[in-house]
Amino acid sequence: MNKLLSKSFMYMFIGLLLTFITGYVVSTNENMLEAIFNSSFYWIIFIVEIALVIFFSARITKMSKTTATICFLLYSFVSGLTFSSIFIIFEISSIMYVFLATAILFGIFGLIGYFTNLDLSKFGTYLLMALIGILICSLINIFLGNTTFDIIISIIAVLIFLGYTAYDINRIKELSDNGLNSEVLAIHGAFELYLDFINIFLHLLSLIGNSKDS
Repeated sequence: MNKLLSKSFMYMFIGLLLTFITGYVVSTNENMLEAIFNSSFYWIIFIVEIALVIFFSARITKMSKTTATICFLLYSFVSGLTFSSIFIIFEISSIMYVFLATAILFGIFGLIGYFTNLDLSKFGTYLLMALIGILICSLINIFLGNTTFDIIISIIAVLIFLGYTAYDINRIKELSDNGLNSEVLAIHGAFELYLDFINIFLHLLSLIGNSKDS
């Protein structure tokens, strides 16, 4: 495995670890849960997450390693605050099984992206269009509240982010092959892979996770 991709995986693991630890710690503190989910603070967190994604994506080529690292770790931490809800809703054993299933699927499609000889760059546009479509459908279903539609959306979302996993890993490999090997690129790659993993995990959890109420 090339150096850039190895570093991206290392940073991704650190980000995931920070998110899960933060989520678990917050889930054990009733005061913190109350502050996050029963007040306007939740929307502040949501806006901060969106702002970090936009800022990180727009400024990545101009960032120093320190700034990029801070942005990535801050996003991982902030995501962990809202992530705490899964530890309240789902059984811990179910979370672990779904995490393992996510890791296996992520690994399989990562290997596909790494070893394929196909040019995956052309699939980026199609994946983005599909993602936008799913986001629109999700917003519509907030008002409809259709459970079946929600299941369909989650299944399609899992497929989209598995596709993004192969696409992103292939792109990171190509960047390394072109000699653009830097810490900032590795952190940016980690951020994209982190988003892929988290989205696959969350949608799989909604599909096959066992809630504490069931």
